[in-house]
Amino acid sequence: MAGEKYDFETTFSFRPLPSKKFSFLQDKNTLKLLMKWSMLGRISAQSYSFDQAFYPYNIKQFAMCFFTDPHVVSSLSRNLNEGAQVALDQAVLSVDVESVPCTRVSMELFDPVYSCGVLDPSGYVVKCFHDVYGYYDKLREMLQEEDSEHYSEFGTEERGEFLFRLFKHLCLGGQLCQYEDAIDPYLSTTKQIYKDLISVQRAPETKKISVVSTVLKVCAYDASGRCYPGQREEEQTFAYLIVDPFKRHATLFEHFYGVGNVTS
Repeated sequence: MAGEKYDFETTFSFRPLPSKKFSFLQDKNTLKLLMKWSMLGRISAQSYSFDQAFYPYNIKQFAMCFFTDPHVVSSLSRNLNEGAQVALDQAVLSVDVESVPCTRVSMELFDPVYSCGVLDPSGYVVKCFHDVYGYYDKLREMLQEEDSEHYSEFGTEERGEFLFRLFKHLCLGGQLCQYEDAIDPYLSTTKQIYKDLISVQRAPETKKISVVSTVLKVCAYDASGRCYPGQREEEQTFAYLIVDPFKRHATLFEHFYGVGNVTS
């Protein structure tokens, strides 16, 4: 990875947008849930403006410019006091970028959960036992275990969607996560964060709503190897760069797995 060259024409510059606020980081009820899930203080979002037209074919160059921009590097270093566990102390030499499907404009994606046996008739998550995790439940089993009887309720396409990934991240939580008995808090928080992060537009003729954001899962490397979002790969340590090509805004949505804050 280190030393990989990027020889594209377009160079992007970025500026932080500190006035851009996100409801999921302001709402008291949401903050209480994030604290319960051991994610408070370790999950964040920061928006930036950029100065050139964005096209999907140059996502790697875009991400490389992002992680080498001095304003971005400075803002990420400041975030150390807010839960982040790494700073870009050395120059980023390369990036990995995964284009994440993001097409959903409703929560209908999760309808199968209500009829597949993951929930009991009252809407509570069915509990079960796991050889490794011990106290477990059918929801996490469906999300994590490929041999689960419920895993096939969601195919590869559905699981690849950013909306599903976001839901899974919240359900799994942080190191000392207190899991929910009911599914509603997970779904309502997923919807709130998704609406905060994703831009949509309505076609004037058909009135159909569609997503205009491009979602990129990103990882950066310096001379020592992987440096961001963590030195080691961990499912719950993640970073997504969410691009609105019309506003020319990019939002870095990140979480660093560990013990979250116990006070808001």
